[in-house]
Amino acid sequence: MQFENKSATIAIPDGVALPEALKRITHLGIGAHQDDLEFMAFHGILACFGAADRWFGGITCSEGGRCARAGLYAAVDDDEMLSIRRREQIKAAQIGEYGAMIQLDHSSEAVQAPGAAALRKDLVALLGAMKPQIVYTHNLADKHETHVGVAVAAIRALRELPPAARPEKVYGCEVWRDLDWLADRCKVPLDLSGGASLSAALAGVFDSQITGGKRYDLATRGRWMANATFFDAHAVDETALLAFAIDLTPLVDDDTLDIVEYVAGFVDDFGRDVRRILKKRFED
Repeated sequence: MQFENKSATIAIPDGVALPEALKRITHLGIGAHQDDLEFMAFHGILACFGAADRWFGGITCSEGGRCARAGLYAAVDDDEMLSIRRREQIKAAQIGEYGAMIQLDHSSEAVQAPGAAALRKDLVALLGAMKPQIVYTHNLADKHETHVGVAVAAIRALRELPPAARPEKVYGCEVWRDLDWLADRCKVPLDLSGGASLSAALAGVFDSQITGGKRYDLATRGRWMANATFFDAHAVDETALLAFAIDLTPLVDDDTLDIVEYVAGFVDDFGRDVRRILKKRFED
């Protein structure tokens, strides 16, 4: 398979031939940087771990070399950091028993560019070879512009597939902005119960980020625990770990839906909900 960047790689942890490895993918994560998949698409990783009939596939779209760094990694230059992060992502794929792990190595500038043509072309080729049932990507209200660029490119690539080849569900997940602000009726709750040990093992692989100055492992676990507790004020917690997602499936099923207006609708709904509650307290 030819990609737009010669530095792009595919790793198949169990050594299965490429066409077969891609065809078996049922749950696919499309993330921006190394470690995004393990934090935003863990629901899919957990669903496939140890299952004979389900396989998780990961696509990391950007190269990720310009990350924050400190401690042991303070003196590491961008090129070396790129190599370290690629190796860490492959280790995570091995531990998580992924069916395939693709790293496309696009620059952040290319991902954020209007249209992101090169990334979209790569994604169309991969999606055509995989045909996953569930796709996890970044939520379109994320505050990291590279994450948003990946999500938009993923939606546009999915729209290029024949309708019958499109996934059953597409979820926009939490990373650089949580989704607690969504109205409860709009949240897609992703139960991560039973995944604490696997999650810790996967997060610990990304030492360049954790020792390098960003405790993504603790922050993500804390978010999942907080979601589980604060999801329902009037009921006992039903799960210990919970992630939230936005349902992006309508954007893939209906090519005519405007991406910006679709997401803005959730924001407008949040504003109306806040006003409704406040106005009730000020009625004479």
